[in-house]
Amino acid sequence: MTDSQTARRVPDDRGGADLSRDIEARLAREVQAEQSYLDALYARLDTVKAEAAYELDRVRLAPAGGTHQSRSERDAMARIYEDRIAQLREVDDRLAFGRLEDEAGEHRYIGRIGLRDADLQPLLLDWRVPQASAFYQATAATPLGLRARRHLSTDGRRVTRVEDEVFDVASDDPDRLLSGESALMAALTAQRTGRMHDIVATIQAEQDRIIRSELRGVLVVQGGPGTGKTAVALHRAAYLLYTHRDRLASSGLLVVGPSRSFLRYIEQVLPSLGETGVVLSSLGSLFPGVEAQIDDEPSVAALKGSPRMTELLRRAVQSRQVVPDAVQTVEINNERLEVAPALIEKAIRRAQDSHKPHNEARVTFVSNALAAMTSELVSRLRRRGDAIDDEDVRMIREDIRSSQDVRVLLNTAWLPLSPEKLLGDLYARPQWLASLTPQWNEEKRALLHRDRSSEWTISDVPLLDEAAELLGEAPTASGAAEQAARRQRERDIENAENAIRNMGVEGMVSAEALADGFAESGPRLTAAERASTDRSWTYGHIVVDEAQELSPMQWRLLRRRAPLRSFTIVGDIAQASSPVAASNWSDAIRSLSGEFRLEELTVNYRTPAQIADLAERTARSLGLSITASQSVRESEWEPVEISVPERELVESLMATVRADQALGSGGTLAVIAPAHRVSALHAALREEFGASIGLGGVSIAQTVSVMSPRTAKGLEFDSVVAVDPDGIVDAEPRGVSALYVTLTRATQRLTVIRVA
Repeated sequence: MTDSQTARRVPDDRGGADLSRDIEARLAREVQAEQSYLDALYARLDTVKAEAAYELDRVRLAPAGGTHQSRSERDAMARIYEDRIAQLREVDDRLAFGRLEDEAGEHRYIGRIGLRDADLQPLLLDWRVPQASAFYQATAATPLGLRARRHLSTDGRRVTRVEDEVFDVASDDPDRLLSGESALMAALTAQRTGRMHDIVATIQAEQDRIIRSELRGVLVVQGGPGTGKTAVALHRAAYLLYTHRDRLASSGLLVVGPSRSFLRYIEQVLPSLGETGVVLSSLGSLFPGVEAQIDDEPSVAALKGSPRMTELLRRAVQSRQVVPDAVQTVEINNERLEVAPALIEKAIRRAQDSHKPHNEARVTFVSNALAAMTSELVSRLRRRGDAIDDEDVRMIREDIRSSQDVRVLLNTAWLPLSPEKLLGDLYARPQWLASLTPQWNEEKRALLHRDRSSEWTISDVPLLDEAAELLGEAPTASGAAEQAARRQRERDIENAENAIRNMGVEGMVSAEALADGFAESGPRLTAAERASTDRSWTYGHIVVDEAQELSPMQWRLLRRRAPLRSFTIVGDIAQASSPVAASNWSDAIRSLSGEFRLEELTVNYRTPAQIADLAERTARSLGLSITASQSVRESEWEPVEISVPERELVESLMATVRADQALGSGGTLAVIAPAHRVSALHAALREEFGASIGLGGVSIAQTVSVMSPRTAKGLEFDSVVAVDPDGIVDAEPRGVSALYVTLTRATQRLTVIRVA
């Protein structure tokens, strides 16, 4: 028992049967009382949803007025109510999960969102408000003004169980029910479904302290397997969005995960907590228009993730700013003009002195080059006796600008580039790469070679972003449109502020968000939708999970996305399997920030003690330094280790899967094997068990899935079969870390099949 628990108050003179009936009767009364309150909460929730639906209908049916802005304002307000209704629907399950009783005997109920009655009196506290923090942090030693804490277990809208934790140990209330951690244990032992569930009802004190820590700066959360790092990160995202709504509503919050399968695993957590505007992105999706799902071989990924690529890309861009070797002759309306290399060189130098990105500085280059050529041609015409006035000069400049020869000359000297074009050329043109890397050997250069038709990899994404930063956007012919757009934006925000006051929806939407609906063309996009298509979008906060895997180039990309340096970074250095991963957090995030706050999670909630002991012993025996943690529970199944010849491997795997399914306990099973074995094992299992066998992270919700350690990272399953652990170690440069990940994915059962 914890220090917040008390024993049953059992009268010594009562018989066992009488006592049991007495407890059941008291439990039934308490359940009924809580059911009555829960019914009232759901009645209020339904009323609020009906009111939002009524307002939505009213907005949709209201005359929009004759202007586009009026129609856009109506559509934007409709979107607000649509989002509100969606939010209320998402929190319907397990709406309330706790009750606080203070020293005066007053009750406060805790739930997923806040609810007030028609008179604005609080009925339910949002778990994120300061008044609710005691639900997670109070103990008998530090009761925080509480007499007791009650956990409510529900199934749909029905109360199934109530439990009390009593902090006032001197209390002699005979109606106190059992105090315990069964709510937590029930959540930990529940079958996995292939989707992560929130832990809002069972957040522990050390987790809650991290979730509620301040927004500013860089927070690093270090924890071993099963310590709830991902859950803490997601609940922290929900907490920050609630607490700092004004700052984050318009800029958004980005959650970065290691893979698309990981994002599918966590995607329902934030909506269930009442937050739907978060941008979820895998490392392969951080550059608009690219959805990279595969990565390079470790040696290639290590090179692409190295900081040296920054200098290589910078030299590649500069090398596309070329001074001609000789005089170039161009024809302009039957006039032949010789352009000396010095003229182009001077124009290039002036453009470079502007320190603008390549495509933006090209405007300066072209302007200077055209001015110099115009001056030379005008001087020649005047020497020949032609009368040239200012209007003639303007027309001559336009003739030069539109000359095909001049266009070829200027584009040869300074061609506009896209990131895809620059990086594709760098990979596909060995001679150009060699000219940029005189200190490299041929083996290193060969690592970057690829055909132009090859798909982009996850390691290419930060390089594309770096190239985009060096190149900049291709500017429009005139800045007038941009200036007009800025002035219109200011008017839209002012109009939105007035609309919010007039419609009485203060606090439901920001003026900036509402103004986004006033655009003259195109569909209205949410902050999340705009951010996912705009490379220059910057976020108010970024959450990075499995952060130990990121390369220096990936950290540079994320730094550009959050200029205020507001990050929550979670991971475990011991689980780092990437070839570019650092050995400590200071080195890992060096390009991000020089200072960070470190918090550690020390309790293993997911992994049973027997499995954790096996994983830790194995890791230490192979020389891996791991983060110590304490498992809170044991499993009824001991880990099983077997060794079979190669020829019997598939048969042994089949028998293991059959035995696990014969238990009839349901849940999910993952077969985790070296990457080179995954396809063959999947095919064999599929032939035996049918199409229900999933492959990789695509079908993690299926009963049985086959995947590599890299795909399994961040996921959890009821049962795991670890195939060929020695092969896992040998398959990657950090294979010991990959094996440690594999052995810590199970919440109930683990079987290790070694190949003799």
